Amino acid sequence: MRTESIKQSEISKSWFLVDAKDKPLGRLASSIAQLLRGKGKPFFTPHMNMGDFVVVINAEKVAVSGKKESDKQYWSHSGFPGGTKEVSLEKLRNTHPERIVANAVKGMLPHNRLGRQIFKQLKVYRGSEHPHEAQQPQVFDLEK
Repeated sequence: MRTESIKQSEISKSWFLVDAKDKPLGRLASSIAQLLRGKGKPFFTPHMNMGDFVVVINAEKVAVSGKKESDKQYWSHSGFPGGTKEVSLEKLRNTHPERIVANAVKGMLPHNRLGRQIFKQLKVYRGSEHPHEAQQPQVFDLEK
């Protein structure tokens, strides 16, 4: 017997629409990461971009538990001494709520070239409107 490896030309990508309203952030992010990687497909290959495109709407209404709204901090560093910037989840929700979901999903993807390539297939929007109607995305239900 031989192990068959799928070719890049044989991969079919579809579009999924995920509504983030009142969904827990971690569970939402892990489901989206699995869709982006293509782990639910029967011919999953870890070293290839097998995943689908995911459109997330209502990112501003994602749920977090406990005191994360005020206590959770996102930080970045410019590379210069004293170049650390911190912003709370509460402030990020008011300014750029799509970054909350994007950061959570990005942390669950591989931290290499493949992960950066896969991350480009994620589209996150603040409200319920999105410009991807032409792709006819399938509604993805997280409860299933």
